[in-house]
Amino acid sequence: MSPIRVLIADDHAVLRAGLRMLIGSQPDMEVVGEAADGEEAVRQAVETRPDVALMDITMPGIGGIKAVERLRQARPETRVLVLTMHDVPAYLRSVLAAGASGYVVKRAADSELLSAIRGVHRGRTVLDPALATRVVQGGLRKRNAVTPTAKGPSSVLSQREREVLELVAQGFTNQQIADRLGLSVKTVETYRSRLVEKLGLRSRADLVRYALDSGLLGAADDAAGSS
Repeated sequence: MSPIRVLIADDHAVLRAGLRMLIGSQPDMEVVGEAADGEEAVRQAVETRPDVALMDITMPGIGGIKAVERLRQARPETRVLVLTMHDVPAYLRSVLAAGASGYVVKRAADSELLSAIRGVHRGRTVLDPALATRVVQGGLRKRNAVTPTAKGPSSVLSQREREVLELVAQGFTNQQIADRLGLSVKTVETYRSRLVEKLGLRSRADLVRYALDSGLLGAADDAAGSS
């Protein structure tokens, strides 16, 4: 099996060097490039074609969140794992809405980071457990306060609609979702239209927030951690 190709994007050279040593020491991983800012990260992703881009979100220039959006547009095959010092729910929501597949806080142990890289490479969403719990609990409190009788996703959506919602929230394109579920792109577009109709959520950011608040992405994270 080919090693996981990893791109490291962080504006701190010392941290990049440490990550290169850690990742390069793994038999199933290789570092294919480094970047010190968002623009360079996008260029490097196009040139080196990594499987996973490990990115900070407080870099010079366009910054990490905008870089995630541009990288996903330029290289949708690359999964993005954010590694950041920000233990803030708003950042988590923003990077997932931008198309990232994971969010790890820099205090995490080396083993957690390596597991996260492997998880997003396998197509899973991997979130910092403590932060994900805060986001889900906050969303549930807010929903219960406003609409205490609101139905959860299991009663509103069909199983297939839930699957499409989860994959959209994880950053997959319509074509990738179609390939994973064995559907046509047209059918995926129909399911996405149904999600908009049923949930009243038009943007991908809205769908990400709904998936987080409903615990759908939390479930994906649990699966990643247990595998």
